[in-house]
Amino acid sequence: MTDGLIRCTWPGVKDQIYIDYHDTEWGVPEYDPRALWEKLVLDGFQAGLSWITILKKREAFRLAFDGFDPEKVARYGDVDRARLMADAGIVRSNAKIDMAINGAQLWLDMRERGEDFSAFLWDFVGGAPIQNRWTATGQVPVKTPEAEAMAKALKAKGFKFVGPVIVYAFMQAVGMVNDHLTTCFRHEQCGGMGCSKGEP
Repeated sequence: MTDGLIRCTWPGVKDQIYIDYHDTEWGVPEYDPRALWEKLVLDGFQAGLSWITILKKREAFRLAFDGFDPEKVARYGDVDRARLMADAGIVRSNAKIDMAINGAQLWLDMRERGEDFSAFLWDFVGGAPIQNRWTATGQVPVKTPEAEAMAKALKAKGFKFVGPVIVYAFMQAVGMVNDHLTTCFRHEQCGGMGCSKGEP
């Protein structure tokens, strides 16, 4: 890396797609209900794998799952399940595919009952990002009480692949917590009002 920027250590220096994700997406507060559901599904597909694996397949996932439109995914039947299991561009797992379809149905059920998916999730952090001030990667937790509470609530609604570790990774990614290290150039940008999508 020759741009002189100091980053969190986890993106490394070899995968530009990972570096770009860190610099422009990770930790940016996301409030769109559909986008939050997409990220939760992708984190579910990550279970047992690395995030870079999912990130490199993300566009294939979006194509395979109709742009993660809950109304379309909720109607998937056996033909769609077979199509997805034959798609080498995504992670092929019957359990995870069923997780996505079931999750779309639950998302729609919440909306029909007047429950906003975004408001439901953000309520676990009081509606605003938690600003952490970690100075070393080893200080960053893999789960928190907030993640455990969110995981329990999601499971109670019927969502799958939402254990507290997966949920905390989700919370970090969608900016519910600012876990950029204080030495990282994105920490200050993602603090308060300064974080936005786009160029670093």
